[in-house]
Amino acid sequence: MNAPAENMNQPIPRHRVLAKVTGKTAERYDEVLTPDALLFLAELERRFGPQRRILLENRKLQQERFDDGELPTQPLETQHVRNSVWEVAPCPAALQDRRVEITGPVDRKMMINALNSGAKMFMCDFEDASSPTFANMIEGQINMRDYARGELALETQKKSYALGAETATMLVRPRGWHLEEKNITVDGQPMSASLVDFGLHIFHNGKLLAADERGPFYYLPKIEAYQEARLWNDVFNFSQAVLDIPNGTIKSTVLIETLPAAFQMEEILYVLRNHITGLNCGRWDYIFSYIKTLRNHKQFLLPDRAQVGMDRDFLSAYASRLVEVCHKRRAHAMGGMAAQIPVKGDEAANAAAFEKVRNDKLREARLGHDGTWVAHPALVPAAMEVFDAEMPSKHQIHKKRQSPRITDEDMLAPHSGTVTEAGVRTNIEVGIRYIAAWLCGRGAVPIHNLMEDAATAEISRSQIWQWLAHGATVQMEGGFTETLTQRLYERLFTEELKALTSEYGPDAFAEGRFPEAAQIFTETATAQVLPDFLTIPAYDILETN
Repeated sequence: MNAPAENMNQPIPRHRVLAKVTGKTAERYDEVLTPDALLFLAELERRFGPQRRILLENRKLQQERFDDGELPTQPLETQHVRNSVWEVAPCPAALQDRRVEITGPVDRKMMINALNSGAKMFMCDFEDASSPTFANMIEGQINMRDYARGELALETQKKSYALGAETATMLVRPRGWHLEEKNITVDGQPMSASLVDFGLHIFHNGKLLAADERGPFYYLPKIEAYQEARLWNDVFNFSQAVLDIPNGTIKSTVLIETLPAAFQMEEILYVLRNHITGLNCGRWDYIFSYIKTLRNHKQFLLPDRAQVGMDRDFLSAYASRLVEVCHKRRAHAMGGMAAQIPVKGDEAANAAAFEKVRNDKLREARLGHDGTWVAHPALVPAAMEVFDAEMPSKHQIHKKRQSPRITDEDMLAPHSGTVTEAGVRTNIEVGIRYIAAWLCGRGAVPIHNLMEDAATAEISRSQIWQWLAHGATVQMEGGFTETLTQRLYERLFTEELKALTSEYGPDAFAEGRFPEAAQIFTETATAQVLPDFLTIPAYDILETN
């Protein structure tokens, strides 16, 4: 296994068992699901799957401690890492200027548009921006295989899509450690979705991308502890050795999108120091993780999502600490997502959306971030203009600045504000809309002029759970207040579901999988114990229709 599949004509040893494909296959699937690739996947799963499962059990034990009153803090056993002098390995030329990155699903047309958008980087997302149908996942691998070979193009009845002369650098975001791919099994058990996504990509494309210094580059999601980052480092070391890729060629960026990980940023950089170039503020998932981690404690109750901004309290502290830690270790500190999209037919609303993006990017650039995210190609110029003005160099890593001292208490300070009836209704309505689209195979969904992904649904249902669990006081539209009880929630839920039924009509409502989405939403929002991820029960029924 020392070369991409098309150069590997050696027979598979009979004593080695391949990963088994149980999902429905289609045209071109055999180009990525080759015998050699499936053998490589089996090797990954057998070597690293057991440790992954141990780490997931460790998450449960850690959450039990948080539920019992322990609060996140920086680990004592790694104090020597935080106090010693070290830096991450030098950043390759292709990743030095990351001032604007665009993200999106693995859909072929969207990939081409994103690569042509003028952004410096494109994060091709197998996770939150993609619904993990087997077709989506494998066709995404086919698309990335074509990209690595200069063959990514699309012909439709209306238009031809092809890559321009200059394109963004691609980074690939595999699914998180907590997810499985039921359509590929090893020894009768579903594979780690992380290892499937990473394994197929590195196997088919790693050497080609490395040859012209275009990769392989990755974004690593949902990490909760430095031990989970170290497992990724082990996977990288093994893969490079087996595929004859020079050690250290793989470069990653870790999304700091869980509250526990925010207290271990230096440790995460340290264990990945030969394979990492930066950290990213995964703001939407971070809000969800804040609620989930501190779920048992009323003092951390959050107001309406619209009132939980990056400019104050725990979110501001988190962003400031990320910039400080990254620059201390000579790594990129990447900003967060601007979810706005152009508003067609309403010039005032469109101008307001772009102004929000500019203000958010100005805050990030002045805080010290080395780049930022947008969700739509039309927003690339606006974000680029801000960072060009505020950051003339490729990054701000070496820029001296006076950083405020961020304490662990600052990292936990909840936003003040109100819980409103409109906020409750919005969470219900947007959560159901997104889950329904996800069940229909779409992971990046425009809703109310925002490009939403799975993190939106997670925040929506976890906020409902938190407000119910702690009896939040709701500012009702009639000017009075009411405690959010199960009875009040059921009334508002029923009314929002009725409005959606009326909007779509009974047939389209059913065909759009809204009934199943509503059930998943309310079950994960009202369970006695807050479920870790709604995408896990949703995945069980994803391909049942």
